Amino acid sequence: MYQIKLYNTATRTVEPVETHEPGKLTFYTCGPTVYHYAHIGNLRTYIMEDVLQKLFELAGYEVKRAMNITDVGHLTSDADTGADKMLEGAKREGKTAMEIADFYTKAFFADCEKLNIKKPEIVVPATDCIKEFIDLIQVLFDKGFAYMAGGNVYFDTSKAKDYYRLTGHNAEDLMVGVRDDVTEDANKRNRSDFVLWFTTSKFGEQELRWDSPWGYGYPGWHIECSAISMKYLGEYLDIHAGGVDNIFPHHTNEIAQSEAALGHEWCRHWFHPRHLNDKSGKMSKSKGGILTVSVLEEKGYDPLAYRFFCLQSHYMKQLVFSYETLDNASAAYAKLLSRVAAIKAAAEKEGGAADPEKVNEYKEKFIETVGNDLNTSLGITLLYEVLKADLNAATKLEIIALYDSVLSLGLIREEAATPPADDTAHLEALLVKRAEAKKNRDWATADAIRDEVKAAGYMIVDTPEGAKLKKL
Repeated sequence: MYQIKLYNTATRTVEPVETHEPGKLTFYTCGPTVYHYAHIGNLRTYIMEDVLQKLFELAGYEVKRAMNITDVGHLTSDADTGADKMLEGAKREGKTAMEIADFYTKAFFADCEKLNIKKPEIVVPATDCIKEFIDLIQVLFDKGFAYMAGGNVYFDTSKAKDYYRLTGHNAEDLMVGVRDDVTEDANKRNRSDFVLWFTTSKFGEQELRWDSPWGYGYPGWHIECSAISMKYLGEYLDIHAGGVDNIFPHHTNEIAQSEAALGHEWCRHWFHPRHLNDKSGKMSKSKGGILTVSVLEEKGYDPLAYRFFCLQSHYMKQLVFSYETLDNASAAYAKLLSRVAAIKAAAEKEGGAADPEKVNEYKEKFIETVGNDLNTSLGITLLYEVLKADLNAATKLEIIALYDSVLSLGLIREEAATPPADDTAHLEALLVKRAEAKKNRDWATADAIRDEVKAAGYMIVDTPEGAKLKKL
């Protein structure tokens, strides 16, 4: 069994991932709050989690991965203030909260599919596990960690063991919420206490509510991940992943309530990819316009070029997005596809078999390299080394396919469809103008050309050889 090393937020060191059961990995991913589209900053985290899962699978582990879908309970602050984000989405679009959840859940997984992000084996909406949340809260009451005040149920953080150990801070270092201005809740015994269950005493207009021993209400955000993980992955978790902004308060609170209920360490390893920023700072839905996968597609980019862009940098480094850097990544990605296509053609022409010893040698090198704190940039470097190596085409192609089972860049793909033989000369001319507009960052012109081509019954497909037309 190969050894994978990873930075552990809990210990602040790169260390081997030791699983509770040899050869088996339990892996929990914080899923999206489905009140809006995921922006490409959100999706960077899911890309890195996807690579991590696939690396373990290549290394021979049996991976069991679960993800929640937050469709209730996540307030507009990451702490306990503001309206439920699902309610805000419902008001914004004039729909019910569940209609919003269904639409944006499908949109999220559609984006994941475009980015070759594997859907976790277990995907669970929070609203499917209300009983489990109530049962877990009752355990916390029974063990003296929960209390009622002002109609709501709170977790008493003063009773938690080493509450701030995930952050390495103390109570004075951290604010109540990390992403929005919030106000103190006078019902709390301690500033860091958090809500396990809200009732109508505080949020009467909440659309989604259920009966509970503490009143008609709904769960807090933090309780859902603990309960869902315990239900589907058991009492011991190997890796818990999420964006760096989940460290406090969300993951800090998960640890406190989970270990209070279980009476032992819950999760050994915490994985937190860093933010994707634009030039103005961290990407956020609250800023207004959302940069999504669909927006990139509309501007003519292959979503997998964005994945390639992400993999060129280490997940622990904040990554700054600009169209210039994406253009560079897109050009490099197109050339990479072209070189792989040439190797594929050579393998088909030459025939012959791959050398199993060489394939295994390169596999071990890849796992050792990328498995040293998920170093995807060095993994891509190894990929280029394979392209230049003194190997026959069949061997190269098998190694590339093996590497791409983790990188998932769609390197061995079918040729893009070509338009039927009819009069498209004027549209071909528009493609030339669009390429020039993109080069000059004239997105308005590029978008207008795309719309004109679509109106003529064609879509634009970007390929390593340039833009092509495909009949709609």
